[in-house]
Amino acid sequence: MKPHLIVPVGTQVVSRVDVKTETGVCLAGAVGKIVQAPTDNSHAYGIELPDGRCLRLQRQQFSLRKQYQTQGLDQTVDFLADYNLQDYVIYRCVVGSRAYGLDDQYSDCDRRCIYLPPAPLHWSLYGIPEQIEDKPAQECYWELQKFILLALKANPNVLECLYSPLIETATPLAKTLLDQRTMFLSRLVYQTYNGYALSQFKKMEQDLRSKGQIRWKHAMHLIRLLLSGIIVLKEGFVPVDMSDYRERLLGIKYQHWTWSQVDQWRLQLHQEFEQAFAHTPLPERPNYEQANAFLIEARQSMV
Repeated sequence: MKPHLIVPVGTQVVSRVDVKTETGVCLAGAVGKIVQAPTDNSHAYGIELPDGRCLRLQRQQFSLRKQYQTQGLDQTVDFLADYNLQDYVIYRCVVGSRAYGLDDQYSDCDRRCIYLPPAPLHWSLYGIPEQIEDKPAQECYWELQKFILLALKANPNVLECLYSPLIETATPLAKTLLDQRTMFLSRLVYQTYNGYALSQFKKMEQDLRSKGQIRWKHAMHLIRLLLSGIIVLKEGFVPVDMSDYRERLLGIKYQHWTWSQVDQWRLQLHQEFEQAFAHTPLPERPNYEQANAFLIEARQSMV
């Protein structure tokens, strides 16, 4: 069992036990404030009640008031046990190197899924998980609303799901979403993709100075991200399959390129990205109204 930390003076607590005092019995459930804390959990705390009386309680004899008030609301796992969320997956696709056309004999098969739970889960006190990860299986599941919100923010990983050439499951509702996927594309792609690439390349330069090495596979994917972003702005779709660049990109992964060569290509792509941004036909923002209407329709279908 994980040991309790010392609760600081001033914290409001609730007694778990009845305690006899000089003026009577203080019933379990009484609220007080810690006025004296021990140096370890083998000694008692001094707790002052609202009427001025003081109690001496061991750590296991009281709860923090904030935690006490939420007891009974932490049954999410038990509540979800009545539902198999796999039954509510509306979309499943393969992403990563296999979808990019950059796989080799060592590549994993990464899957991403969208699930739409039944209405009782949304209506309940316990809510639903926005995201579930199964790391051993290389799978990630997003609840539909979470997925839509990420797509509206031009999250690259999420947008790629909508354009993956390797779709394994797509319900009629998911097909409707795919038909409307351009509603998520906007000039925000420039800030999101470009910003991420800038920050990650800066970290790589720091790693190169401090450690003398970088993650070359990560460098390959950052270049791929810039290539993808340029095409999104120019042509209005997310290019997932990068087979046309396979030889050059894998050359980075396998360290056939020097860091100077990679950095030179990066700088060239940043310039192309800026030009694409200046002339893109994409709107300033995604179509929030259309996305909201789709979500409402999807929710209504689960009532």
